[in-house]
Amino acid sequence: MKGWRVHRADWRRDQNAVRSVRRRVFIDEQRIPESLEWDGRDGAAAHVLAVDGAGTPVGTGRLLEDGRIGRMAVLPEARRRGIGRAMLENLMRLARSRGIEQVYLDAQVSVLDFYRQAGFESVSRTFFEAGIPHQRMKPVSGSLEGIESRAAGTRHRGGCPHRVHERLRADGSA
Repeated sequence: MKGWRVHRADWRRDQNAVRSVRRRVFIDEQRIPESLEWDGRDGAAAHVLAVDGAGTPVGTGRLLEDGRIGRMAVLPEARRRGIGRAMLENLMRLARSRGIEQVYLDAQVSVLDFYRQAGFESVSRTFFEAGIPHQRMKPVSGSLEGIESRAAGTRHRGGCPHRVHERLRADGSA
């Protein structure tokens, strides 16, 4: 896959693209029942969409009004290229622009390290959602500023972000 970009999606215009990614990842790959995936909250949510160089949808995520980031999905063939991190950073900036100061997410246990590298920490015990173990996570700093300050120094080459991942303590030191 050559190049990609992440942009803010408009649900009315882009729902077919968003749905196609989520269907493949959550319904087909992870076997989540459709009745749980399509929860009726998409119309009020803010969405991001990642597309490859040809404009084909490869990833998506959403932000709910209460600050919950969720439905983060990247197609298998597009994983491990920085797309998920870029979507997460876009959602964090979107939260800030909407005046949301506290974000959280319920991460599948299998991807906890991805979110830890992005500056989140677990704040709950493991629980099950749709039969999959999850943990609630929040930014280490407790607010968006810690995540945004780390994202500010990133460089993008050829459509793919290249970052040094550091885990910062709650006081912001390395």
